[in-house]
Amino acid sequence: MFRPALPQPQTITAPALQRWLQGAAPPLLVDVREPQELALAALPEVVHLPLSASQQWLPQLQDRLPAGRDLVVLCHAGIRSWQFACWLMETQGRERVWNLEGGIDAWSLAVDSAVPRY
Repeated sequence: MFRPALPQPQTITAPALQRWLQGAAPPLLVDVREPQELALAALPEVVHLPLSASQQWLPQLQDRLPAGRDLVVLCHAGIRSWQFACWLMETQGRERVWNLEGGIDAWSLAVDSAVPRY
């Protein structure tokens, strides 16, 4: 009769993510934008999993996103990354997943203006 609530990722702000990345156990960044978006603006050392190419990377997903790692998913504005983070939690059983609030655009505004906005 009642369906249990689906798991939802936590959100993290760009300044909070910057602090976390500088810590002893930084999260793994997962960028779900398209290749042309990544070419415009990118954070270093991301795992690039463009949503439109999921059939290509899905078979290697467990290898690309090691179990036990904290994951922060990002996109341009935080919408696609939220959807992907929810999918990871629901279908892959991942628990330690965060969504970058406002995406790479928020990173550019709050942390590093050298990252282009588009």
